[in-house]
Amino acid sequence: MQPSSSARPGARNLITDVAGLAVGQAQDAAARTGVTVILPDARSVCAVDVRGGAPGTRETDALAPENLVDAVDAVVLSGGSVYGLGAADGVVAWLGARGRGYGLSPDPAVPPSPVVPAAILFDMANGGDKAWGEAPPYGALGRTAVAAAGAEFDLGAAGAGFGAMAGALKGGVGSASIVSGDGMTVGAIVAVNCWGSVTAPGGRAFWAAPFEIGAEFGGLGPAGLTAAPDDWGLSKAPAGGRNTTIACVATDVALTPAQARRVAIMAQDGLARAIRPVHAPFDGDVVFAISTALQPMPQAADYTVARLGALAADTLARAVARAVFEATPWAGSQVLCWRDLKA
Repeated sequence: MQPSSSARPGARNLITDVAGLAVGQAQDAAARTGVTVILPDARSVCAVDVRGGAPGTRETDALAPENLVDAVDAVVLSGGSVYGLGAADGVVAWLGARGRGYGLSPDPAVPPSPVVPAAILFDMANGGDKAWGEAPPYGALGRTAVAAAGAEFDLGAAGAGFGAMAGALKGGVGSASIVSGDGMTVGAIVAVNCWGSVTAPGGRAFWAAPFEIGAEFGGLGPAGLTAAPDDWGLSKAPAGGRNTTIACVATDVALTPAQARRVAIMAQDGLARAIRPVHAPFDGDVVFAISTALQPMPQAADYTVARLGALAADTLARAVARAVFEATPWAGSQVLCWRDLKA
């Protein structure tokens, strides 16, 4: 079937419009950090694409299509740099205690092994209290987030995006969805902590403006989307190695691990449509792709994968803009937010 102009956002305009997915979040306001968990109802095919020059990840090698494990139990996005990878420990413990995971042994005395890939961003220098000594909060935040998983969740300063900065603006968590004319659903969730700018120089227009649906991030349109070479507008300072945009896209169409990998690769272009520059040496940009497989792959599989990848890229671009559009300052802070910019 050819693409149709009847595509529309799902009922929530969130990644949870993809049937079979829930999202949970938790944050530590004092530490200015947090965790987001994407939780499928059942073990799901997952793939990953890493483009940033300074990534921080866990269990991503296991997702290669030639390897043994072909499904995951959850995906974790976290603040906290290397400490944030510990959020997956809390999620693994929570899942394992409920009998969820990869069964390595038929012996009931051997617990299952939950497969929980994770990616982290750097929010360590945002003024929060990071004096946690030998007890970082991330394991507990991971358990809290996964236990809270549901269809609704907050955007902006929440979860993994609580401590994030999008260039010179307050970053956060964003999400969006699309349902194609023939009924395929694609969703995206992202924690935006990029080095580059999400807006064109000299104004409030989002780079993602051509992909906006309705007024989901202000409805300003694409007017003013121009920039001279080497002019990045509200990006971070050149020495700012405190970045990374981490995301997950999802669909209800059944994908193989190799097909999911292609969708993840194509979805990365959504970051390039919404952030300038992106994938720099000191960004750690990572995109996961999940299939809940609640509807079969159509016969034209390769064409369908191409459509899903294109939809995922556009949806991820929208999610990036929504993250910054919804972002609010930390209590008592003077951090610059998109809403503070002059029209």
